[in-house]
Amino acid sequence: MLLYYTIATLHILVSVILVLVVLLQSSKGADLAGAFGGGATQTAFGSRGPASFLSKITTIAAIVFMLTSISLSMIVVNKPEAKSVLETDEQKAAEQAAEEPAQTEPETQALPAETREEINRQLEELQKARQNQQAAPDSGPAESEPPAE
Repeated sequence: MLLYYTIATLHILVSVILVLVVLLQSSKGADLAGAFGGGATQTAFGSRGPASFLSKITTIAAIVFMLTSISLSMIVVNKPEAKSVLETDEQKAAEQAAEEPAQTEPETQALPAETREEINRQLEELQKARQNQQAAPDSGPAESEPPAE
């Protein structure tokens, strides 16, 4: 992982250097002063020296940029896929469940399926039982009101 961060830091540094070097280079007579006859528009570096120096730096920076790009892509492709904590916990639980022998409890076994007619008959019986309970008077002692004085 240290290698990845080192190469990433180098990649960012080289990309900034590459941008600056390209921006420092003067164009070949295409600037505004060259259009109006100002042929001596070179900066403090001189007429021919900085162009070759900046060209060499540009070439070196471009090569290093390409190498770091390729190496970063190779590292990312070969890196194992990151997983969340929840995924690893689920996998561990699944592995433990696979190792344990399968135990079937009577409560977890499936009940036989009932037909629609059987379900309707049971519902009718429940409704009749409720109606009978509501129709039957309470068998408990009834509280009487105290006599008025």
